[in-house]
Formats: sequence, structure tokens, C-alpha cells
Amino acid sequence: MKLLLDANLSWRLVNQLTPTFPYVLHVERTGLPIPAEDKDIWEWAKANDYIIITNDEDFFNMLIQRSFPPKIVMLRMGNQSTKSVAGMLHLRFAEIQLLQQSDQYGVLELF
Repeated sequence: MKLLLDANLSWRLVNQLTPTFPYVLHVERTGLPIPAEDKDIWEWAKANDYIIITNDEDFFNMLIQRSFPPKIVMLRMGNQSTKSVAGMLHLRFAEIQLLQQSDQYGVLELF
């Protein structure tokens, strides 16, 4: 499973997540322009088989309009520390894995 962290999340999450998710990449490491446009992030994730981790509602709207792939994990936790976000993603590993394997679902919302 490959996770792409949106620009609105800290790049520091990469190191905190790799023990559980070995393939984690921050959007700034994709080669896309900085700041990258949401549509370009979407297309990059789709082409490279990544799940987008974000708290940006625009990706949820894109999923509704375009369907999936890519799949997204919507963080609906409000403003949280990087440590809290990492903890939530570690805790919900099994659900993220089910999202990846699903043919029916394209989004997982985490509260």
C-alpha cells in the first residue's frame, strides 16, 4: 500500500508512518511543481497507484465527480498535531488496508 501525503500535511509524517506504511511519500517529493495543483496531485496518485491522505475537501469533491482511483483517506479530525495524525493512521491501518483492497469504496473518512 502506497500513501501520498497532501501538501496540507507535514512532511514529518513520512518518518512517523514508515514503520507501519513502508511506502509513504509527501507530495513535495513527487516532482510536481510546488505548490502542486490538486488536479495534478490527483493524476499523479492515479498514475502511480497511491492513496491520497488529506484533509482538503477538494479531493473529496473530485472523488465524487471522477470516481476512483485514486482512493482517498479524508482526515476529519480538525487541526491536530503531526503526532496525533500519525497515531490515528497507525490505529486505523486495517481500515486503510481494506480501502485499498475494495472495489466498491474510494474514500475512508477518519474522525
